[in-house]
Order: sequence, then C-alpha cells, then structure tokens
Amino acid sequence: MPKAVNLPPIDGLLDLACRDGVDIRPTLLRVLTDLYVQKPLHTAEEETQYIELATGLVDAVDATTRETVAATLRAYPAAPAAVLRKLGGQPAVPAPPPAPTAPPARDELTELFFSARPDERRLILDNLVPPGTARPMTPAAADTLARLETSALQRDPIGFSRTLAAALGVQPALAERITRDASGEPLVVAAKALGMSAASLQRVLLFLNPVIGQSVQRVYNLAQLFEAVAPEAAAQMAAIWRAPLARRKPRHEPVHQDDQRYRPRAFGNASRQPQPVRTEQPSRRTDRKA
Repeated sequence: MPKAVNLPPIDGLLDLACRDGVDIRPTLLRVLTDLYVQKPLHTAEEETQYIELATGLVDAVDATTRETVAATLRAYPAAPAAVLRKLGGQPAVPAPPPAPTAPPARDELTELFFSARPDERRLILDNLVPPGTARPMTPAAADTLARLETSALQRDPIGFSRTLAAALGVQPALAERITRDASGEPLVVAAKALGMSAASLQRVLLFLNPVIGQSVQRVYNLAQLFEAVAPEAAAQMAAIWRAPLARRKPRHEPVHQDDQRYRPRAFGNASRQPQPVRTEQPSRRTDRKA
C-alpha cells in the first residue's frame, strides 16, 4: 500500500487556481470521493488525507457538486462523519452494503490527473486501486528500458516519447504529454508501471526534462514518490491511459456506399441468381451506293 503523503496546508487547497480558465475544484472533489468509496476500508492516514482535502474544498464548490458528493457518501457505510457534517448531511445508518459506485470515466480521470497539482496527483494515486482488481504490469524488456534511458541521457524527448508510447501502449500524443510534463508525476507513474529501477529513473529525471532536472529538490521528491506509489496503482493508471487508444481501434464495417455493389457472389446458388441479359446487336451490312 502506498505510504501516506502529508497534505499541504488547507489554506493552499482553498486557494486552488483556475487552470486554463477552468476551475477543477468541483471535479477534483467529486472524483476523489468516487475513488474513495471504491475501497471498503481505509487506513487512518488515508481517511485523514481525504477528510482534510474534502472539507477544505466543500466551501469552494457549487451546490450541485455538494449534493452529488453528499449522496455518494451517504451510500457509503464508512463515510467520514466530518465530511458529511460539512456537506450538511448525516452519517449513514448501518445497512446492507450498497451497490458499487461507478468509477469515474477514464478520459475524465486522465485529464484530471494532468490538470491536478503534485499533491493532488498523489492523492489520486493513493485512492486509485479497488482492492483485488489491479495487478502490476509485466516489466518492459531490458532493451526497451535501456532505450528510454539512452534517449534521456542524450536529451532526446522525441525519441524517449516514441519508445514510451510503444512500451506503454498509449497514443503518441499522450506519451509526449507524459514526457514533457513539468512536474514529473506522470513520468514516475510510467516508470513504475514499466518496472524501471529507481537509479535509472533518477538519471532520466536529471537529463530528460530541464525543468525537472535543474531542481535537486524536485528530483528528490519524485524519487520519494517512485518508492511510495504502489505498482498496482501505476498499472491501473497506465491502463486508464491506454483506454482511449483501445476504443479507437478500427472495426471492419462496410462504410462505403460501393460496398453493396461489390459484395461477393453466393457460391452454390449461381442458378438462383438473376443473370444479366446480354443483347448482341446483329451485324448489318449495308450496300454502299455507287
């Protein structure tokens, strides 16, 4: 299980900025709650993290989001009473376990993860894996990991991104996004999912992205995250990243209007098929007048 991550001061969470003109606080609260209720039991550290984040965000979201989150928690037997009180609800009366809550949409979770701050990303990873459902990925081949490290040492983000896309099975655009992310958490998740060693990851962090490599503290924090994140959580996030590509696989369907015209003949029933009538024009011979 991932180690607990200390949350920043609540004042910092209340001052979340709008990113690219879109306030992600309502989505962040709703998705983290959906992830939280996927696990029937939580450690004291996990519960404390969720309570501090959720109660810090409740006043910053709209009424519809508060009602949605309250309804989700009321159906969860182990809902934190402090969060329900903050939402204006009451803890649920013990009852038979409710039907499982649908997990967040994968595309939505991908966008949220990339839009979130480093501390928010860590909370997502801590609550990502439903118990007994995720398995670590098969480690990447040694030559693949070597190519990734070589590209990083050569400061070649394009080559690194191409190798990463093939290794993870994600779209090239998403692999480039992972490679160029200035905070580095997506890169750590990818490295963990592929079975990269801690020493190799540190070299990648130092050389691949100058925004990350120029900060020793940032590299140290990411190395700590690499040790803390569970392989199952990294594998689950990698599966979420792969999902959009899987949905876009082309299917063999007749989509052209000429498909019907060129459909194959039915063998064995040739006598039943209407045969075209071939009309030959008689050869006429006309005498030319002298």
